[in-house]
This record gives sequence, C-alpha cells and structure tokens, in this order.
Amino acid sequence: MGLIIKSKIREVVKEMDKEGNVTSVAEEVETELEKKVEEILRKGIERAKLNQRRTLLARDL
Repeated sequence: MGLIIKSKIREVVKEMDKEGNVTSVAEEVETELEKKVEEILRKGIERAKLNQRRTLLARDL
C-alpha cells in the first residue's frame, strides 16, 4: 500500500533516540509497521461499520 516511508521511520527513530544509539533501520521494520497499520485500519473499519458509520473516527482505532 505504501503508507509507511522508510526515510520517515529513520527520522522518527533519530528524534526518539536522543542518545544516538540506533543508527540504522532494517528494511523489515518498514514491512512490519505497514502490516500493523493495515491491521489497525481494518479493525477500525469494522468498528465503524458495526456502528453504522461511513466515517472512520480516531476512536475506532
């Protein structure tokens, strides 16, 4: 799908790791994050449907 961008992952990791201990991000991190985001969205979509809404809300996640 392309929701996750590896360069953005690196930026966020660099910001979060103030000590600078993590200097690289493996390709598999992007793949796993993509899977997790898709799973969260699928569950949110189902919840919105169960509540008979056409709008996905933050609370559905």
